[in-house]
Amino acid sequence: MITNLQKCRPMDTALNLLRRTQSLHHHHLRRQLIHNGPDTVEELLDRHVVKKDKNDSEDNELLTRQRLTSNRREALSLYRDIIRATRFFMWPDSRGVLWRDVLRENARKEFEEARFEKDPEVVTRLLIGGRDAVQSALDKLVEKQKQQIEKERNESNRR
Repeated sequence: MITNLQKCRPMDTALNLLRRTQSLHHHHLRRQLIHNGPDTVEELLDRHVVKKDKNDSEDNELLTRQRLTSNRREALSLYRDIIRATRFFMWPDSRGVLWRDVLRENARKEFEEARFEKDPEVVTRLLIGGRDAVQSALDKLVEKQKQQIEKERNESNRR
């Protein structure tokens, strides 16, 4: 009759054998890695320094192109919004030129000056500033028109 202790021994022996085999295998791999290591500093650097991969540069170029396309789209959208907004400025300035034409000319000049800007931060700042300027001009126009309507109502009520 086999006791529980005797049943466990072959299992223990198998585990110990497995552990020793893994340890020897690990030791052999470790020795192999050390042996197969770089012979020179150049090989060491070549193996461990991150190289600029061709795919990385292609990805960066694609990202830059997408950003430029997005910025171009935003700039065109802003320019169209400026042209649309200037339709409401139909009174002449002190020289007799319609404000609409003055605003359009200035917008065109500013867009031409910033045409070849490559820095994404600068482009973003210009786009945000342009959007704010258009919104501010329209807000002031609406406020002035409200004041004008109120003034006309007051004058008609006096009569």
